[in-house]
Amino acid sequence: MISERFRGYLPVIVDVETAGFNNATDALLEVAAVIIDMDDDGVLYVRDSIAANVAPFAGANLEKAALEFTGIDPFDPQREAMAERDAIDKIFKPIRKAVKSSGCKRAILVGHNAAFDLGFVNAAVARVEHKRNPFHPFSTFDTATLAGLAYGQTVLAKACLAANISFSNKEAHSALYDAQKTAELFCHIVNRWQELGGWQGEAFPFGED
Repeated sequence: MISERFRGYLPVIVDVETAGFNNATDALLEVAAVIIDMDDDGVLYVRDSIAANVAPFAGANLEKAALEFTGIDPFDPQREAMAERDAIDKIFKPIRKAVKSSGCKRAILVGHNAAFDLGFVNAAVARVEHKRNPFHPFSTFDTATLAGLAYGQTVLAKACLAANISFSNKEAHSALYDAQKTAELFCHIVNRWQELGGWQGEAFPFGED
């Protein structure tokens, strides 16, 4: 069971697109989450994806360089952007449901440079005074670190290519696309670790002399 694999935490992959690097002042523009599960053989796989475009909160800073990098126009009506609280609700509800159905006690955020994503999620939660955040407040799994260990690559695109996961630079810098690719990378690394004799549901396999 996945509830036994990560000490009772359900890994959920998250990616955000923002209008800068400061989560206290810069707008959250996109947020996406990918829920994973485990089959009867202990293999992780992608189950569900959720995404929302977010309207800048009142007084939010919009860095021109950040918008040029992502290609996001925060005020494009075709984005159908949601208020920050509605977007957070949309993302959190299926995560809470997955935590409950999996028998886990809480979700843990998985991200590529995860502290950045968690920081923006936590800042949005604080702004809207959300009371039902499913994520651990500070612990994360970081695929930049895992990919650096497994492949010697810390850039998401290069890590995916090293893992034989297709990656399109044209589709990158969309929260949903990057979250989905990060989820594939996370599952690939964890599954490969198991294939090589890693975690088998018991004690750490290299604990004995």
